[in-house]
Amino acid sequence: MIVFRKSAIDSTARLGAAGERLAAKRLRKTGYRIVARNVRTKLGELDLIALAPDRRTLVVVEVKTRRLDPNGPPAPPPEANITPGKQRKLRTLATQFAVRRGMMDRPMRIDVVAIDWPRHGKPAVRHCINAVRG
Repeated sequence: MIVFRKSAIDSTARLGAAGERLAAKRLRKTGYRIVARNVRTKLGELDLIALAPDRRTLVVVEVKTRRLDPNGPPAPPPEANITPGKQRKLRTLATQFAVRRGMMDRPMRIDVVAIDWPRHGKPAVRHCINAVRG
């Protein structure tokens, strides 16, 4: 069980890191195998890379975490922040990763794990399969 202390999720960077840990845990629980985290290149970063439960499909996972403000206006879901430009970048980075690892012969998709994290209470996690197409 992962325990998150309040101080561990105060800053944006810490919130993002906590979200990535929670996403990885949730994916593992549903049969995914995490093969890489925070893969950085000159073009950008991939949050998580996993093998789907079929152990064949390569899944690039973009994790979007946001803090819920119960007193603020309703905010769009975190996955709405994946603009067309970000989608192109994710596809390029995913292809680069597959080429470097000799995995171009595998089916590949890009998923989004969106996390709404309230100040008090448990975070809500949504796994959007094949969220970035094309």
